[in-house]
Amino acid sequence: MQTTNPFPGMNPFLEGSWPDVHTTLIGFIREGMSEELPPDLSARAEEEVIVGHESDEPLTRYRADVAVSEVWPLELPGVWQPESAAAAIVVAEPEIVELDHPTHRWVEIRDTDGRLITVIEVLSPTNKLGPERAVYLQKQQDYLRGGVNLVEIDLLRIGRPAFLEGDLKLLRPDEGTRYLVASTRASRPRHRELYYCPLRERLPAVRVPLRITDLDVPLDLQPLIDRVYRTGRYWQISRREIPGPPLPADDATWAEERLRQVGLR
Repeated sequence: MQTTNPFPGMNPFLEGSWPDVHTTLIGFIREGMSEELPPDLSARAEEEVIVGHESDEPLTRYRADVAVSEVWPLELPGVWQPESAAAAIVVAEPEIVELDHPTHRWVEIRDTDGRLITVIEVLSPTNKLGPERAVYLQKQQDYLRGGVNLVEIDLLRIGRPAFLEGDLKLLRPDEGTRYLVASTRASRPRHRELYYCPLRERLPAVRVPLRITDLDVPLDLQPLIDRVYRTGRYWQISRREIPGPPLPADDATWAEERLRQVGLR
């Protein structure tokens, strides 16, 4: 059984299990960065829970130090009946759906005084689609106005890139399926350092900017994605159809051939 990533770069099957992939990748990035940083900087994985409202009020964000969950019974309670009722009231049974409150995770690099130096964001669908996109774009601008470097890793084909809002024409024309990474330095907030990541090529080692006096630190994405695939045992779902938007015909044929070569087709 082939248990290593059959693709040379990003594995599109991982897009179909993004909550797990995202959480795991954030941890691996934090671990890898911690070993490369100057001794007076540290990397931390951070998260916040986003809670929506039915009204027009802004979305509420909560950052939890420790989350304690109570296990609720799956059964509904009984129904109160008035004593004077001639016959019991028969209530309809509702269909139960579970709402998704997305948890936003990222990696922060801070100095020993707690000053935020660099943020590494691994984009999720909510950063690229729907009402949460505008929230993310505002957060993006807040980082840059606050003098924080920002590295954005986009390994999803769905939605629009978030780091060139209004300037998508600056992207190189599509040459088949590709993913993108963008780095923005606080010292040059109008510049984007773009890394194109074609499906058929190895993911790059990208530059992570720190303070002006520091050398850039490399973040090698390929071994991290390969590790996510291996530890998550994603070969178990690699016999299914590739999730997400359809691949262009040439890339779809190439991907099927890769999967056949390792016995997954």
